[in-house]
Amino acid sequence: MDREYAQPLDVEELARGVGLSAGHLSRQFRLAYGESPYSYLMTRRIERAMALLRRGDLSVTEVCFEVGCSSLGTFSTRFTELVGMPPSAYRREAAGATQGMPPCVARQVTRPIRNREAPEDAKK
Repeated sequence: MDREYAQPLDVEELARGVGLSAGHLSRQFRLAYGESPYSYLMTRRIERAMALLRRGDLSVTEVCFEVGCSSLGTFSTRFTELVGMPPSAYRREAAGATQGMPPCVARQVTRPIRNREAPEDAKK
């Protein structure tokens, strides 16, 4: 899932690959990672989208499709839940925020907060 984040999620196929039912895989996944497989995948997609938006050479719509989302509305909603601001606002604010930072550090300090836990003041 981490490497192929842009591909559609097929929990049935994942489950077959590890010899579990889809329901059991989903329960075990939630126990291990604290979120559903779909939520985990969306977090990976949003992390990648953040990096692409910081680059600044793609539109929000292009980023949405690049990371494997098929709905701009769903992408924008999930991005806002995780990051605390819409993708367009993030793109404007993040452009200079990581200048001069090594990419590995920039990734760490700009990671989205999981499970819709963006600070309340960031949502205003």
